[in-house]
Amino acid sequence: MRHYIQPFALATLVPVALLALGGVMGGAWIWAAVLYMSVFALGMDQILKVANRDGAPGVEFPAADALSATLALAHLALMPLGAAAVAGLTGLSGAERAAAFFGFGLFFGQVSNSNAHELIHRGSRVLFSLGKWVYTSMLYGHHTTAHRLLHHVHVGTPLDPNFPRKGESFYRNFARGWTGSFLQGFRVERDRIARRGKPAWTNPYVTYVGGALGLLALAWITLGPTAVLAWLGLSFYAQTQLAMVDYLQHYGLERRRLPDGSYEPQTIYHSWNTPHWFSSHMMVNAPRHSDHHANPGRPYPALRLPQEMPVLPRSLPAMGVVALWPRLWFRLMDKRVDQVLAQARAAGSDQPATGPGAASVAGSTP
Repeated sequence: MRHYIQPFALATLVPVALLALGGVMGGAWIWAAVLYMSVFALGMDQILKVANRDGAPGVEFPAADALSATLALAHLALMPLGAAAVAGLTGLSGAERAAAFFGFGLFFGQVSNSNAHELIHRGSRVLFSLGKWVYTSMLYGHHTTAHRLLHHVHVGTPLDPNFPRKGESFYRNFARGWTGSFLQGFRVERDRIARRGKPAWTNPYVTYVGGALGLLALAWITLGPTAVLAWLGLSFYAQTQLAMVDYLQHYGLERRRLPDGSYEPQTIYHSWNTPHWFSSHMMVNAPRHSDHHANPGRPYPALRLPQEMPVLPRSLPAMGVVALWPRLWFRLMDKRVDQVLAQARAAGSDQPATGPGAASVAGSTP
């Protein structure tokens, strides 16, 4: 099934090469990396209107895991290189350092985040750990817990700290979601280890926080304080992009509360999707979000696009730009939210997206 993987490899590995060369040599390489992650990606989504085809159900994709592992290892190498380049330690000019910030930051935010998300849903301990460490390197390790144990369980409800309510700006959602997911995730993990009778130091938050501090300390020792500041800036930029994707993919699609106090089942109507060919490959099919919530353990090449799925009017990167302007975003999206929720009510929410066992797949640590 290599033919399924080749477009993903091309879209994701080209910027790795450009950033590696640009971080050291600057010049045309670093500007090419920035243009690839921004103008080129947006342009290709406009030119290639057709969606990438659905993967064959039930087929194994060993090459997909190999690509994900390669991207994770590349990220762990690019993170210190990016910090060094932005800090001016590789001889880049001021303009090239600014380009490095946006080039590396866009890659971490769009490719590394999407790939780490894929890895923390894999059944392999090695792949899961790679995803966890990618998030930890961006000082966002707690997302490993919050995404699986909070978001997948409570998506579309106030119980998900990241849920973007209709009429809520990205900026307000980001501030609320970051602290809420960190604290609620910690409580979930604390309760889990207490039920299992394990010692407190086995809480994965020890790794999330301790690992992040350890990486920053190592950067300070080997690269100096300016590189640590660059690392912090790149991490924050990557975090905002991850939060933006969550915002775009669930904005306003709230599940109805039932008379017994529970919420209606998750369905395809509770996630926004985009079918654009290039950004889908660059983000390892993260834009196929309805099917991901229906099947959290399904490998990214096999994710599908249900015909009834809610679709954003533009690609994820383009909609991210729109969401930076709340009034424009509300004007564009609020009517669409109402239409999708009306469709969900008409459908009777009789096709839950999280079938038997899916919640455990989303929430279990390999």
